[in-house]
Amino acid sequence: MAVINGRTGVQDKELEAETVEQARARLAQERRQAETFAARYGLEFVDMTHFRIDNDLFRRVPFDLMLRYGFIPEAQLDGRMTVVMADPSDVVKIDEMELLLGQPVEVKVGVRSAIDEILQKSESAQRVLDEASEDFRIQLVQEDEEGEEVLSIDRITADTSPIIKLVDSTMFNAIQRRASDIHIETRETEVLIKYRIDGVLYQAMEPIDKRHHQTIISRIKVMSELDIAEKRIPQDGRFKLRLKGRTIDFRVSIMPSVHGEDCVIRILDKESMNKDFKNLRLDILGFDEEMMRKLRKFIREPYGMVLVTGPTGSGKTTTLYACLSEIQSSEDKIITIEDPVEYQLRGITQIPVNEKKGLTFARGLRSILRHDPDKVMVGEIRDPETAQIAIQSALTGHLVFTTVHANNVVDVLGRFLNMNVDLYNFVSALNCVLAQRLVRKICLHCKHPVQVSNQVLEESGLDPGVYSGFTFHEGRGCIECNGTGFHGRVAVSELLDLSDHIRELILDRRPASEIKRAAKEEGMTFLRESALEMVFRGVTTLREINKVTFVD
Repeated sequence: MAVINGRTGVQDKELEAETVEQARARLAQERRQAETFAARYGLEFVDMTHFRIDNDLFRRVPFDLMLRYGFIPEAQLDGRMTVVMADPSDVVKIDEMELLLGQPVEVKVGVRSAIDEILQKSESAQRVLDEASEDFRIQLVQEDEEGEEVLSIDRITADTSPIIKLVDSTMFNAIQRRASDIHIETRETEVLIKYRIDGVLYQAMEPIDKRHHQTIISRIKVMSELDIAEKRIPQDGRFKLRLKGRTIDFRVSIMPSVHGEDCVIRILDKESMNKDFKNLRLDILGFDEEMMRKLRKFIREPYGMVLVTGPTGSGKTTTLYACLSEIQSSEDKIITIEDPVEYQLRGITQIPVNEKKGLTFARGLRSILRHDPDKVMVGEIRDPETAQIAIQSALTGHLVFTTVHANNVVDVLGRFLNMNVDLYNFVSALNCVLAQRLVRKICLHCKHPVQVSNQVLEESGLDPGVYSGFTFHEGRGCIECNGTGFHGRVAVSELLDLSDHIRELILDRRPASEIKRAAKEEGMTFLRESALEMVFRGVTTLREINKVTFVD
């Protein structure tokens, strides 16, 4: 049977290879046809592989027009527009385009499949989905008292309220564009809707008239089961949407401001749209080989505490999930308590905090320990009680993974001391402290080499005499990255190994500078050094790392 299975695997690989070869052959044939076409009509051929879209022009031209006539606007010239299309032989079609665009067009030839692909990508990336397709269904998932899911379906159809359609379309578009948050901000005369993508805010659409503000907020309150009548105090809620078979959690925070209520919706996509995260491992988070080797050693210890620190939104929980995925086995029982459960991990018991019902981190952690776990993850340590229980768990034979908010690995110590924990027990329990930040990665589709000015080098703490000739990289901005030059994020980190010498310094309450010096002598790489290494490897930019790490 093993031989048959092995042979099947080989055959599958051969079939896959054939499919790739066929695709390449088809693309090459399409290109040859387009080049022949261009030569026959005396027109310029455009290589769509490195085609850069003019985002402003792209937004000005009606999208349905591009879709109907199969063209992409390339540039706005003096009194005319250059467009790329696959079939320039239809003169009637070109006349119609000129009439609808209100100006003459200069036609260039491109490969049809490449034009179609750009149009499809731009549709999901740039269009606000005011008109949702027929198969677009969002299902609002609510939980009753017993915790069972009760479904009520909001269908986006012709008779649906325009506000429901707007809110649902905004959610759908945010998920399509990999947004982590939706911000609804109220101004004096208008309402702005923004998406946070890769840690940076972008305006999602044109401003909306202020008179629709209260209706939009009320719709979100209804979805989150909040009090519609209450407008003077902050409110927090949550809801779930089922979208094309996937359930996505949303956390809602509504806060009164001068001009009305503002709203922020955090998107917790458990089945993340990023394909890499379907097999979550430390390799895909961006850690270098030495860092991963050390971290893997600590997460395989039989007991103790692995502590990850950093500000909100620095990927702490994702790192812990990756650690759990790596060490998970059928021989160990792993239980987590989180607020909320962000990703669902197969084979791991995950408990969501529910403070309304009295399930806090401390109470949940006590119950977890009665379930005989081998490894425990505590989403966040916020209070002295949780800290005490977590440390005791680490000392009594459990491997505890947890996070705490602090700026670097040394500040963590002060944070725990302020929680009145016993310093000796804390230091004894601790295996390592990992501090991390997230920086945006340069988009691979529009990445290009650049020379950085001496001023930027000096601002970044680099000697212009040494680095003035160094080749750095940046992104120009393309359809793949929505014109930003960045796509995705990667972690920069520092790892403090609790060696005997470091433990002694902490117990003697030595200054932070002395602990850092000792850690450096033992080979620790600090956050800034890790970030600069990312720049030199062409992964990110100097300006990006200056936002998240201090210049030495």
